Amino acid sequence: MPFAKSKLMEFPRDVIVGHAVVDDIHNLCDKVISGSHPLIVHDEVTKRIAGERVLKKMKEEDYTVEEIIIEKATLKEVKKTETYAKKWGVDFLIAVGGGSVIDTAKLASFNYNVPFISVPTAASHDGIASPRASIKIEGHLTSKQARAPLAILADTSVIYRAPYRMLASGCADVISNLTAIKDWELAQRLKGEYYSSFATALAKSAAELLIDNAEYIKPDLEESAWLGVKSLIVSGVAMSVAGSSRPASGAEHMFSHTLDQISSGKSMHGEQCGIGAIMMMYLHGGEWEMIRDALEDIGSPTTARQLGIEKELIIEALTKAHTIRPERYTILGNEGLTKEASRNLVETTGVA
Repeated sequence: MPFAKSKLMEFPRDVIVGHAVVDDIHNLCDKVISGSHPLIVHDEVTKRIAGERVLKKMKEEDYTVEEIIIEKATLKEVKKTETYAKKWGVDFLIAVGGGSVIDTAKLASFNYNVPFISVPTAASHDGIASPRASIKIEGHLTSKQARAPLAILADTSVIYRAPYRMLASGCADVISNLTAIKDWELAQRLKGEYYSSFATALAKSAAELLIDNAEYIKPDLEESAWLGVKSLIVSGVAMSVAGSSRPASGAEHMFSHTLDQISSGKSMHGEQCGIGAIMMMYLHGGEWEMIRDALEDIGSPTTARQLGIEKELIIEALTKAHTIRPERYTILGNEGLTKEASRNLVETTGVA
């Protein structure tokens, strides 16, 4: 890659992960924020889980606190959050919730040009720390450039009480980094695409941490939440280093996004990416069984039946996945897979 005179990389300034740390929200804000007028973004559920504690703590410390309750990560909710932020003239946003809340606050803060603090209540995907936001626009999930959080406060005593399926999905999302980086390496070799070995090392280490500890990631264990959150944060930082989602999003994510368009939407993003990673690693000639075994240990789906999706939909998604981001070169190439090749792939890897 030719020398570039400048490149912006945004990283969280402070990352706090641990038991009952949500009660330290005011101390974190005192340290990293100069303003005293936040907008807390949460949904009805996450307000009860942690949002009310954040509101109480901030008010006790003489912050002028506003709040907004959102429903889903849609462009409408982003614009609503922006409107209220401008109306009240807030200095920063605090996102208390899962992926939808964090992505909505992330893009709203980016558009309004104020920082935001990420307070995840679940560990379902790597949006906790990434500079990308997944927003539904006209019925389709779209990845938008946003900003990385100024700081992250991840309370494992809150996160491990979330449905275990969310943590397992988040772990699968990170494990799928292994095929995303192979796609990136392929694009660099064949297309001359910009490639960062530093970002790759971070994304790979996040995935390997989970694979190496897969047998210890179980329901009702706070230590499992700690492992998951740590890996999700490192994966998000890898995207900041890369300046794109490349180290954490390849053909397996394109497969997942295609499933979102053609299926009922009952399965989770990370679950779909995990199954996608099994198949894409097979195409790369890599250790696809290792990915499958790790997902089984963690309790994330490895078959269409476990996803609650018909085999034929998996096959259809494989034939269409290459059209999702045609500018992003992956193992699927420019032409994608034939129906016959897709069926063979599904059956060979046991996804059928």
